[in-house]
Amino acid sequence: MGGSPVTFTAPGSAAGDQSNLQHAYLELREPPSDGGTATPSNETLGTIEFQFNPKELSLSKNAKWKREAQRNAERSGPPEFTGSDPCKLSVEMFLDATAAMDDSVVKAVEKLFSCVVPTEKSLSNDKGSPPWVIFHWGGLTAFPAFASEVAAKYTLFTPSGTPVRAVCTVKLEEISGSTPGQNPTSGSLEARSTHVVVAGDSLPSIAYRAYGDPNRWRLIAEANGIDDPARLRPGSRLLVPAGDGR
Repeated sequence: MGGSPVTFTAPGSAAGDQSNLQHAYLELREPPSDGGTATPSNETLGTIEFQFNPKELSLSKNAKWKREAQRNAERSGPPEFTGSDPCKLSVEMFLDATAAMDDSVVKAVEKLFSCVVPTEKSLSNDKGSPPWVIFHWGGLTAFPAFASEVAAKYTLFTPSGTPVRAVCTVKLEEISGSTPGQNPTSGSLEARSTHVVVAGDSLPSIAYRAYGDPNRWRLIAEANGIDDPARLRPGSRLLVPAGDGR
């Protein structure tokens, strides 16, 4: 048996207060060097910014049941739960370069397609694997995932044939199971924020601003796979987990 997809409509997607506008983006991370799936690598491969925020996010998760036939019985046997499929997220990206009439749409599509091919580092380690992808939007941070499908539909071209408008569909599939602290009512979208490291930052100082307690820096270290808390690279983006119930 399968579960039905849930669609989240973006608040104020048509019109609304633009003063608090935050653009969604996909964060790309190098897959773990050992080929494991427990935690994402802390090595970022950059981000893919949404030119326009999505209007909807579609999430789905399926449950697996097995039902044995009952011989000579009027009714079927009781179902037995055998596990859950990974959570899946589908989102559309609208790309438009009609103002500049350049090849920026083509380059953006190429970057999206890089999400489904192995990274150079993973190939050099003989563990070819595409980057891990994490969807961010404001306070929402999705599960670590891989891109199971990227599709692009070009809808407008220059007279010379260069695409200047496209609609892209990105389908993400959860890599590992649910992690502690995830909010099950949000379809595995966990309320987290991000912090861009600046000179002078430390994990305790970031924890103090996030939770009011510098001693909770380990939450941030674990969420980002940081082994040495004394080495923070300015400009890097850190995930800051929700502090509730931790």
